[in-house]
Amino acid sequence: MADGWVRVAAKADVAEGKAFGVKTGGKEIAIYHLPGGEFCATDNICSHEYALLTEGWLENGCIECPLHAAQFDCRTGKALSAPADEDLKVYQVKIEGDDILIQI
Repeated sequence: MADGWVRVAAKADVAEGKAFGVKTGGKEIAIYHLPGGEFCATDNICSHEYALLTEGWLENGCIECPLHAAQFDCRTGKALSAPADEDLKVYQVKIEGDDILIQI
């Protein structure tokens, strides 16, 4: 875990257009594979009420919570719709070979 970077998944683990949940450093993290090969990561717990965002719907760079349909921008973590009014924490992502790493 040099420099705070930790391997969380292989690129093959996260299908394009899907979200993938991991636990690392005591945190629930959502890894998103957006169209065009872009990967990003946020907290996996909705800021409104406890629900795993990876059980929601990913579309157009936004994740929708499965519990109350709050939406968040996957790149910025910004809460886009009620009932959520608190943004998600975003984690820097880098790709090394076939590995996805995040900085925590």
